[in-house]
Amino acid sequence: MPSRLEGVEANDQRGGEELLVAKKKPSASATAKPSAKTAVLVELESHVEEVTQEIGRYLFEHLRRRKASIFEKRWWEDRILSWAMGDEAVKVQMFRFVDVLPRLKTHTAVARHLQEYFEEVSTHLPGAARLVLDWAEPNTVLGRALAVNARSNATRMAQRFIAGSTVDEVSAAVGKLRKQGFAFTLDLLGEATISAAESDSYQQQYLNLIAGLAEQANHWPEDCQLDSDHLGTIPRVNVSLKLSALCSHFRTVDPTGTTEEVLSRLRPILRAAREHGAYIHFDMEQYAFKDLTLDIFQQVLMEAEFRDFADVGIVIQAYLPDAESDLQRLLKWSKKRGTPVTVRLVKGAYWDYETVSAELRGWPVPVFQEKWQSDANFEKLTRLLMENYQLLRPALASHNLRSLANGIAWARQLKVPIGAYEIQMLYGIAAEQAQLFAEMGHRVRIYTPFGELIPGMAYLVRRLLENTSNDSFLRHSLAESVTAEDLMRPPSGSGQSAVTSGNAKLGTRNSELGTSPMSFRNEPLTDFAQAANRKAFQSALDDVKTEFGNEYPLVINGRIVETKGAIVSTCPSHRMTTVGKVSSATKHDAENAIAAAKAAFLGWSRVEPKYRAEHLNLIAKHLSDQRMELAAWIVHEVGKPWEDADGDVAEAIDFCRFYAEQMLAMSQPQRVDLAGEENEFHYRPRGVVVVIAPWNFPLAILTGMTVAALAMGNTVVIKPAEQSSVVAAKFMDILLESGMPDGVVNFLPGIGEEIGPTLVQSPDVDVIAFTGSRAVGLEINRQAAAVDLHLHGVKKVIAEMGGKNAIIVDDDADLDEAVLGVVQSAFGYAGQKCSACSRVIVLDGVYDLFLERLTGAVKSLELGPAENPGTFVPPVIDSDACDRIAEFIEMGSQEFRVAVAGEVSAKLAKEGHYVAPHVFADVVSDSRLAQEEIFGPVLCVLKAKNLDEAFTIANSTDYALTGGIYSRSPHNLTRARREFQVGNLYLNRPITGALVNRQPFGGFKLSGIGTKAGGADYLLQFVVPISVTENTLRRGFAPKT
Repeated sequence: MPSRLEGVEANDQRGGEELLVAKKKPSASATAKPSAKTAVLVELESHVEEVTQEIGRYLFEHLRRRKASIFEKRWWEDRILSWAMGDEAVKVQMFRFVDVLPRLKTHTAVARHLQEYFEEVSTHLPGAARLVLDWAEPNTVLGRALAVNARSNATRMAQRFIAGSTVDEVSAAVGKLRKQGFAFTLDLLGEATISAAESDSYQQQYLNLIAGLAEQANHWPEDCQLDSDHLGTIPRVNVSLKLSALCSHFRTVDPTGTTEEVLSRLRPILRAAREHGAYIHFDMEQYAFKDLTLDIFQQVLMEAEFRDFADVGIVIQAYLPDAESDLQRLLKWSKKRGTPVTVRLVKGAYWDYETVSAELRGWPVPVFQEKWQSDANFEKLTRLLMENYQLLRPALASHNLRSLANGIAWARQLKVPIGAYEIQMLYGIAAEQAQLFAEMGHRVRIYTPFGELIPGMAYLVRRLLENTSNDSFLRHSLAESVTAEDLMRPPSGSGQSAVTSGNAKLGTRNSELGTSPMSFRNEPLTDFAQAANRKAFQSALDDVKTEFGNEYPLVINGRIVETKGAIVSTCPSHRMTTVGKVSSATKHDAENAIAAAKAAFLGWSRVEPKYRAEHLNLIAKHLSDQRMELAAWIVHEVGKPWEDADGDVAEAIDFCRFYAEQMLAMSQPQRVDLAGEENEFHYRPRGVVVVIAPWNFPLAILTGMTVAALAMGNTVVIKPAEQSSVVAAKFMDILLESGMPDGVVNFLPGIGEEIGPTLVQSPDVDVIAFTGSRAVGLEINRQAAAVDLHLHGVKKVIAEMGGKNAIIVDDDADLDEAVLGVVQSAFGYAGQKCSACSRVIVLDGVYDLFLERLTGAVKSLELGPAENPGTFVPPVIDSDACDRIAEFIEMGSQEFRVAVAGEVSAKLAKEGHYVAPHVFADVVSDSRLAQEEIFGPVLCVLKAKNLDEAFTIANSTDYALTGGIYSRSPHNLTRARREFQVGNLYLNRPITGALVNRQPFGGFKLSGIGTKAGGADYLLQFVVPISVTENTLRRGFAPKT
């Protein structure tokens, strides 16, 4: 590289001189024909690429001479880290250990976790390391020594990437950075904010930081390279914040409510920044938050108070295909605003999360699936920023020298002053790079995180992931065998550079997820982060109101039957609102429905399986086509919030498609043939099935039980819950639309006490499929078991009867995840799910801290009407439920410590059936509160001295439905698999939200009779197995098999 490069870069910091000496400038005639313009463009890009390569060679030549010495501690850290990250199995365990380490309070706990994590990959470790692990038992001197060393090394690694945990430490760190020639931006690391109090604390820390640093900044020596741009002075104090931390529940389904809460805390921070001359940068987080973050950013900065405030910026993530449209949106907005903002262009730090999360949800993956695509997009967006630097000030945040060299080349080509843009790098990573760019005259800003070590671990793990990824530019740049030419190769799909190899493709995770080889895929939930989906659902909520008060008849043998009596279905959110009037069946109607089903059985049972499957898939199509409308009815009739109502419909669709596929597989006879003998095993439908469905999953469970029976050739009598009879009527309409023959399905809404005995005791009923309370389920089972010798068989009873579900919180649990998981499981849909968490059992070591954070989170939950997108806790189903739950609350208030006692406003109390969330602490395990199903927003918190006691408490009830544990101990998770007595066990996640096929649902003990809904063997309950054997030997002759 000629010396003039160094001179231009180092000395002319404001002039933006071009690196074009001895280069032919491309022609740019204004009158060129289109083909000529294209040629000019190609020549321009070719020239920029030449400059990029020239700058790259200069960078690499100087960086090769600046590598850390073998005598430096950092050199050894890099080599050890590189070795550990070279083995994927070791890498995963190391990250998990680093993640849990700050939560471990004793040397014994550290040594135990070391053994648990690394014994799984011991064959991948060097012999000496294996020997140490084998001998370093947790309670031994060697074990304690190993623990001390591990904590010391991890702490030192954290200190490399995290600037400090106190204001004094941070002040010293940024002072050192400035002396080294670097600007900074500070990012406060912290636990997830899950309460209003925690959001207030986050805000206050930033207010204190701005005021404190601004005072110190006044005494710092002036540095023109750092403290001014091409137009003048810029703030010395620069902070980055996350909008989600300014809101107790950053919910994209409720942009209005979320925006209001964020702005109430953001405006004071912006005012403080203006007052003290500080800069505020809006960080970007996961994709789901992107649009709302952009909306809030644009909204607040268009307010009169802040419209002329220029010391602000936001992140654009180049690994998102829609990043360009976001940038164009910002450009258009900035022109209208009239004041420039900064754009920090990054590749993106959540690739694994976004990819896996989207795949699990069945949503389109929002990030590029090849790293070269992200690199190419970064360069494309860099050019767009440089072309519009007067409106969107570029901040190129990367450690990829190719990306930065290309950005500098475009800046020079477009005559962008060197002070008009800046380069940003991460604290503790590739210091030599940052130093070199600073020496070249660029303003280099170091992204500097600070905060306590425990919440900072998530950041550390993310940095380690980036630094050790197979695609990491830094990792490849350390490799002696990789040349500068390899690293500087332009990103493209055909000629990928050494650092642009493809990331894992989607679809390769099926074996890891344990999915079956079936073609079935779960229906994706609606993404309410998308404005179009929110608008469509709001329209559906409004549209179905025009049908409120309509009447719905019985349907028996394909004919409409109207009755004198009617069930008046009302809205739980607005109890004076009538959703619909549904005919109420009599005993005579029940007898007719059973007779119709019996008469239709012979014909339906002989329909070929493939045609029955077509019926089920057609039902699924109708459900899908009417998805928004059906979900809206669920919101209004049973008070389910938006996302729960949508999930209800999605699950109904899943049941149809899954059971259709399962049935086709089961319809193939199984043969075992030998010479002289043929053996066939097949299934035969049982007959008439009575489906008694609940109100809490008014469509999903009703659909699942009904179509399971239909799939196997049975006929059905549907008896829905009174509270959800309108949704059931809508489902019956869909069955008729799908062309069900008369009598195959009969719709029989009515009062359970009046028609229930007839349905259960009828000699013509072969199967009873029930979901509901324990008392009713056991009574059904008792009556069905009373066999009259004149009957043709014993009734089959399938009953799901609820639970007293518990979550255990281990002393090494991630409390962010544990609190959020418990809150979601206990208070989602006001605790009215059979899988809801009713007890949380917390180990003594974290009991007080967990309870403190839990109570704060619960107090921040919004209670309100189900149709309000911001509602987290909706009303309970009816006045009877209110009264029953109130009795338990009174009992708990008298017997135990009240941690949370939510209040219902007078307006809500008058309007609907509302019960505010309650949390009781120090609950005794054998109390009624801890033993009986409540089915409402009431949570018991119990303390356990160790995991043995926790499992004893968890298993001490009559139920065995769902349960969960939050733990980062592999050994304890294994114990949970073995010892937790539940039908559905969830590890480190909420215990609600089971998906068809992935988490077949059902329990044992007094939680249920029968096998799991949505599972491979559920359909077996609706058939009888038949074995047929034929002797094919005739007078010594047997046909060939």
